[in-house]
Amino acid sequence: MSKRDDLIVKYAADLKDKCGVTADMDLLTKVTVGLGPSIYNADSSTVSGSDEKELATVKNNYLIKKLGLSDGDALDKAIDSVIETYGKSNRTKYRAVVYYLLCKHFGKESIYS
Repeated sequence: MSKRDDLIVKYAADLKDKCGVTADMDLLTKVTVGLGPSIYNADSSTVSGSDEKELATVKNNYLIKKLGLSDGDALDKAIDSVIETYGKSNRTKYRAVVYYLLCKHFGKESIYS
């Protein structure tokens, strides 16, 4: 298996073990591929749930630009919900997992079709 495939397996395990979600492997793979080389960098591969600047980046670059959602309280609430689901005390929140959960939350799987 390639390094990317290994990471996708790790992300699926995180979804199951930490979020109680069985991953749609096709969608998880597409979300991971969409992140490009950032998944291989220790800093950019994770999301800090307590860093406002980081959460703003998730909102602006992913929810608004990638998924085409309109800015508003619903986006902030969705991010908070996903961080809560992943576990606020969990130090390592993989970006691919957070983006996957947000994509599912908003029903935007068609973006990756």
